[in-house]
Amino acid sequence: MEIRIASLEKIGKAAQEFVAAMGDRKVFAFYGKMGAGKTTFIKAVCEALGVEDVINSPTFAIVNEYVDGQGEPLYHFDFYRIKNLQEVMDIGYEDYVYSGHVCFMEWPELIENLLPDDAVKVTIEEEMDESRSVKF
Repeated sequence: MEIRIASLEKIGKAAQEFVAAMGDRKVFAFYGKMGAGKTTFIKAVCEALGVEDVINSPTFAIVNEYVDGQGEPLYHFDFYRIKNLQEVMDIGYEDYVYSGHVCFMEWPELIENLLPDDAVKVTIEEEMDESRSVKF
């Protein structure tokens, strides 16, 4: 599936489309270059899921936990600064990923060997006209 984000003003609608397409899937691995809009899109998706907390990149914390509109935990990972897979395991990665709750991951290529088989690979790319495409 592909969702186009023509401009930042339209990201909310794109996030709603993404949420509608999530189905029962729980783990989403977001791929894209630095500046492609991974964090911005994940923030919009979290808002579409009813998260009211301040949503920001967990670059230094590795994982942020939010509560969605149903009162369920939602986990947002950023693996950009990890140094090795043991560091990921030490934060309790498996407890989060196999919890049955939604997990959004930025820079999953750095932990590729740890991704669950059913992880949904989401690619965000900047297009020539500065719009974004979200493919999954």
